[in-house]
Amino acid sequence: MKAVHCTRFGTADDLEIADIPIPQAGPGEALVRIKVAALNFFDTLIIAGKYQHKPPFPFSPAAEFAGVVESIGPGVTEVAPGDRVMGFPGWGAAREFAAVQARLLVKLPDKLDFERAAGLSVTYGTGLYALRERAGLKSGETLVVLGASGGTGLAAIELGKVLGARVIACASSDGKLALACKHGADETVNYESEDLRDALRRLGGEHGIDVVYDPVGGPYAEPAIRSLAREGRYLVVGFAAGEIPKIPLNLVLLKSCDVRGVFWGNWGKREPAAQHALLTDLARLCAEGKLSAHVHAVYPLTDIAAALKVIADRKVMGKILLKP
Repeated sequence: MKAVHCTRFGTADDLEIADIPIPQAGPGEALVRIKVAALNFFDTLIIAGKYQHKPPFPFSPAAEFAGVVESIGPGVTEVAPGDRVMGFPGWGAAREFAAVQARLLVKLPDKLDFERAAGLSVTYGTGLYALRERAGLKSGETLVVLGASGGTGLAAIELGKVLGARVIACASSDGKLALACKHGADETVNYESEDLRDALRRLGGEHGIDVVYDPVGGPYAEPAIRSLAREGRYLVVGFAAGEIPKIPLNLVLLKSCDVRGVFWGNWGKREPAAQHALLTDLARLCAEGKLSAHVHAVYPLTDIAAALKVIADRKVMGKILLKP
């Protein structure tokens, strides 16, 4: 089978396309034929050795996929050969077949296609965990989404609407904000042409903003926190801007607000049953048409370098997929 191999830390151009034997499903594992794999920004960090997890060489990038179970190993009861599934192994999906722990697989509803399913786990899983489990977002509250046109941002917008919130999308161009509106945003802020703090103060009104979903960090964090209502919640999702912000803690004191970390992957390891239930909810919502799982582009497996460069250049609106 063909597999993308990272044999040393480096750039996307250092990745290799290898021909290796098809693996066998071991105890507790299922062998899955990968129909579609999905890439995320952290894949650019994993291959460079800059992510918190460093898989042993050689490894394949791509943390999530959708496919069909080919065979199962001893002790597997969760899935059976022929089942259509999606999975989140953390890495290793940029290949034609993968042996995966069966407990990490979620069966797909009949109406959910492989392309939409492949990109659900990371962005929507993070979003639903953040908004439902960490923020306790309530119907009627106001949610601000920074970096609103990326895969993570679009997922948060759609999930915010599913949970009944008023959603304010914030991004760096009018084109990106137009996409955010197509995915349900009620209001928009272009933080390249308008001061973010002033805009959120205007849109939040006297009450202020209830929840901020921030996968960007950098210079936008502090003005976003200043916009919060009393007992508002600021969700630390990531630092796509490259700078980890330093927050004046007096703001947290004066507003009686919360700063809440969102480490979805770690939560899934500690609470596997809750994680499985959350991903099952996402698959159902997507099959019902309530989540779009918007696809920016689909690349052949052999063009993974080009796909990763598009992600690294911040040119992606939605998900980048790979097809073996």
